[in-house]
Order: sequence, then C-alpha cells, then structure tokens
Amino acid sequence: MKFLKKNIKKLNLFLENYPKVGIYFPQFLIILLLGIIISYFSMNASTNMAARGIETGFGFLANKASFDIQFSLIDFDSNDSYARAYLVGLLNTLLVSGIGIFFATVIGFFVGVTRLSSNILASKVAEAYIEIFRNIPLLLQIFFWYFAILRLLPSSDNSLILFNFVFANIKGIYVPRFVWENLNHFAYGFLFSILAIYLFVSFSKKKQEKTGVQVPTFTTSIFIFFTINLIVIYFGNVGLSLSYPILETNRGLYNYMGGVSVIPELIALAFSLSLYTSTFIAECVRAGILGIDKGQKEAAASIGLSKSQILKLIVIPQALRIIIPPVTNQYLNLTKNSSLAAAIAYPDIVLVFAGTALMQTGKAIEIVSITMLTYLTLSVSISLIMNWYNKKNSIAER
Repeated sequence: MKFLKKNIKKLNLFLENYPKVGIYFPQFLIILLLGIIISYFSMNASTNMAARGIETGFGFLANKASFDIQFSLIDFDSNDSYARAYLVGLLNTLLVSGIGIFFATVIGFFVGVTRLSSNILASKVAEAYIEIFRNIPLLLQIFFWYFAILRLLPSSDNSLILFNFVFANIKGIYVPRFVWENLNHFAYGFLFSILAIYLFVSFSKKKQEKTGVQVPTFTTSIFIFFTINLIVIYFGNVGLSLSYPILETNRGLYNYMGGVSVIPELIALAFSLSLYTSTFIAECVRAGILGIDKGQKEAAASIGLSKSQILKLIVIPQALRIIIPPVTNQYLNLTKNSSLAAAIAYPDIVLVFAGTALMQTGKAIEIVSITMLTYLTLSVSISLIMNWYNKKNSIAER
C-alpha cells in the first residue's frame, strides 16, 4: 500500500510539471485501443474471407466499371474505372451539399430575422414556414418535389418554355451554357477583385473600430468588383457567348442538345435539403438574436442608430457567436442527409459507389469502409472550417 501511495504521489507530481501529458496521454491510449480493436476485426474478417476463397483488397478500383452514370460533373463512361466512378459520386455529393448549404443559409437567415419582425403578417408567415417544413420528414419532402411536382412536367417534345431559352420537361431543365474566350484572364481578374474587396473591408472595419467612422463597404465593394472585372474583360479580350439548347429528334426520340441540363433528381434533392435545413437554421438565428441583451439595442437606438444599423452593427456580429455552433451541426446534418439521394436515383456516392459498384464487385467491406471514411472526412472538414470561423468571430481575451 505504501508503495502504491508513493507511486501515485510521483505520478501526480509528474503531471503537475508536465500538464500536457495529462491531457494528451489518455487520448493517445483511447486512439491506440480503437486502433487495436479495428485491426483485430479487420484481420479476423480478412482471414475468414480468405478461408472461403474471397479476395480482399482495393485492387478492384482500377477495374472497368462497366456501367453508365446519368449525371456527372466530369466525363465518365462504362470503360472508366471504379475509382473514377467513386470520384463522380463524390463530386455529385459535394455539388448537392454545397447548393443545399448555400440556399439553406440564405433562406434560414432571412426567415429567422423575419420571424422577429414587428410586422405580424411577416412574422406569422415565417413561423408557418418553419412549422410546416420542419415537421414533415425529409424523405417525404424529397418524394413530394420529385414525384408530385417534377415528374408531372411534360415530355421533351412538349416542353415548358420560359423566356424563349429555358426549357423544362420530365428529363430536366435546359438552360444556355456559357462559352468563354480567355477564361483564365477573367478568372485572374475575379480572384484579384475578391482579394481587393477583402482588403478594403478589413481596412474599413479597423478604421471604424478606431475612429467610429462607418464606410459604405457594400456599395464600394460592388464598385471595386465591377471596375476591376470590366477592365480585365476589355484589356484581356475576354469573350462570352451562349450555347442554346436545341431540340433534336433521333429515331422518334426527342432530346435537347447543347446548353446545360439540370436533372430533376438534383433539383428535388437540393430543394428539399435547402427548405428542410433552413427551418432549423432560422431557429438558430432567432435564438442568437434573442440572446443579445435588450439594453444594447436600446443604447444603440439612444445614440441615433437606425433599426437596420442596430441589426447590422450591434446585433448580428454578437449573435454570430451564438448562431455558428448550432448551424455547424445543421451543415453536418445536411451533408449526411444528402445520402437520401438514393431514394430518387440521384447518382451520389451512396448510389453509385455503395450501391451499383458494391453489387457488381461484392467488395462490401472495402466499399462501405471507403464510403464511411468519405462522409467522416467531409464532416470533419466542415467542422474545422466552421470552428475556424467561429474562433475568428469570438471575443478576443486579454
């Protein structure tokens, strides 16, 4: 017993001198234990599969996929490999997740602010929107927009025509495609204009903090953006033309060639994810704004600030510190909920890789492991970005 007490005292003294060891060593032990458990089950599964004559490994990724994909951001045909099929599914997942996050944020912020409006009609409409879309399961919303709305569009030979260049039918929505000349010059100019705006906004913010003088950043940023890009377009000989979709007939089948086609599966999925997730983001925004002390709003009004200035300069910057953490969870949920795309045959990573590729190859452990690791990587990446942004908006301690 004395020996044990003596060693405990030594251990406590060691941890006091080296506090980081006490923080990181238990985490190291947990990671090591998880690694041992995963390795054990992996080796056990590999041994059992080898005993049954089932090959394991990731060599199948180089084999020919032998199937087509309806929609892809990069070129793909049946002669490409399973690895490229995985890339197509990943890009499609990133596409719908990015679209969903953008529109869910915009709609959620607008609805959250509107719900706190003094206008009773606007407030009640926002509340009804939240209660309706939040309480209907996401899968049912996807089915509604896909089967009850988009699948009722006419056939290709009888498309709905908007503005004489947008065509909507059961196969999707066809819009003109931009054809650029000297696109690299325009890209450089665009990036330079974004950098110039960022530097200007940072300078204006520091000036306002030091002197209290408010610079019209929005209008000036618009002026900087268009001025720089117009100069680049003129002197860089940047050209832009439109490739319009044209209806063609092949063996009695009508189809549009040229332009850009947006498949109905993408529209239904992105629309459903945006509407569903925006309701939760709206509640996060409302909670963040209500979390700001009323006295600060009254103090801002007492010095002559308008309601819009109070919201922009006082409320929103402080509310972001409350809003960002729960909104991060909603971004993660949206990204993972995009896997419901398989229900309407949108070719995301689950349908293409964990579905078709798995059934063809039978590599269940390998394919499911890759898919799980992919979603884990996406979630961790979103968390890191949002945590960085949250830290940037936190109050600096002295």
